[in-house]
Amino acid sequence: MHSRRRRCSWLLGLLCLIAACGPGGSPSVADSPLTESTSGETEPAPADGGPVIVALGDSLTAGLGLEIEDAYPTLLERQLRAEGFRVTVVNAGVSGDTTAAGLRRAEWSLVGDVRVLILALGGNDGLRGLPVDQMKRNLAEIVSLAQERGIKVLLAGMEAPPNFGARYTSEFRAVFQELAEEYELGFMPFLLNGVAGDPRLNQDDGIHPNIDGAAIVATRVREALEPLLSELGESAP
Repeated sequence: MHSRRRRCSWLLGLLCLIAACGPGGSPSVADSPLTESTSGETEPAPADGGPVIVALGDSLTAGLGLEIEDAYPTLLERQLRAEGFRVTVVNAGVSGDTTAAGLRRAEWSLVGDVRVLILALGGNDGLRGLPVDQMKRNLAEIVSLAQERGIKVLLAGMEAPPNFGARYTSEFRAVFQELAEEYELGFMPFLLNGVAGDPRLNQDDGIHPNIDGAAIVATRVREALEPLLSELGESAP
């Protein structure tokens, strides 16, 4: 019982902080593979390092509280290159984003030689208690947009806070599983599996992964990507 209460408290705190950390709380874009557009939004920098993987997400992807080189998309790129893959991983994480916000910028986030999309959105929808069917439609549209361009998708799940009731929490979690099955996606049920709630792997806020936690997230994402890596071509011998 106590363990369950701690997990519920952690989830509520996590989602509150994700939503509270808007673009102003994100790491400096000067050091990021994202650049500021004149509209105040971010857009992917041109890729010149081989096929592209785009990580579309919120503060957990952006690497809130970390240098951009320590965020999991950058660490993932290093892992893949160490294995011989000539690939660029674009960090398209924006703190505070909902699935609707992600959908609005999905099309131009997928410009270029994008082979794989890591889709890690939904936490802020859960915090705000947005309708589950609306979140599912937004995610489905992003997935469809990617698949229409021949881009493979890895869907990373998130958890909803407990304050909207057990039914909402269950339906929220089921969205990710249902989409993964319906669209035949790569799937990781929870982006922060093995990291969430562990003070050794999180920053002082107890929410966002520290350098060690981000490294674990990168490794778990790399494992989940395994079935999709053929899209990147052969790795170097």
